[in-house]
Amino acid sequence: MEPQKTIRLLLVDDHMLVLDGLQARLELEDHIDVIGTASNGLEALEKANTLSPDVVLMDVSMPILNGLEATKRFREKQLPVKILMLSMHNEKEYILSLIHAGANGYVLKDVSSEELIHAITTVHQGGTYFSSGASASLFTESITPESQNTETLSKREIAVLKEVATGFSNKEIAQTLNISVRTVETHRQNIKNKLEIHTSAGLIKYALDKKLIE
Repeated sequence: MEPQKTIRLLLVDDHMLVLDGLQARLELEDHIDVIGTASNGLEALEKANTLSPDVVLMDVSMPILNGLEATKRFREKQLPVKILMLSMHNEKEYILSLIHAGANGYVLKDVSSEELIHAITTVHQGGTYFSSGASASLFTESITPESQNTETLSKREIAVLKEVATGFSNKEIAQTLNISVRTVETHRQNIKNKLEIHTSAGLIKYALDKKLIE
């Protein structure tokens, strides 16, 4: 079994006590390396440019530049980083806005440390993660445009979409479907182009709306 790859993590929160607590807990994990902290979105962008984190764990409500605007800038700059939001807000509008901005997951601050670690690991591996509270708020009603339908997708693309929406990484999907990782990546891009959905979180919403996954 391959050793788990170390995750370079940047923590972003405007409360020093929260940062200290998160850093102390997460650094107990052998596969997580907290390479830096920031107190607002602008500082997070600056540090990400120099520290090159794999995952940014970021609060939503912050001064100077909040988590939503910071996420938009991360995506505009096309920085190769996964973004996991950590927030006390479970309002649907908060979560949707972050998904559309390009966040890879959304976790409420009432989760256990074990669940948070699982969420970090999941997004790092290419999956998406929503804590149960966030999912309950997000998926209470259909939010996918009716014009989108699975008839535009091939059988293989639907199979890949199901795996993506379930949260599996490209490597895991390749193993399950007995295809190459590059083929998975191609299918994934084709799915996004056909459905005009360009985030993994958006694909989850689509698959749930179409009852492709439970």
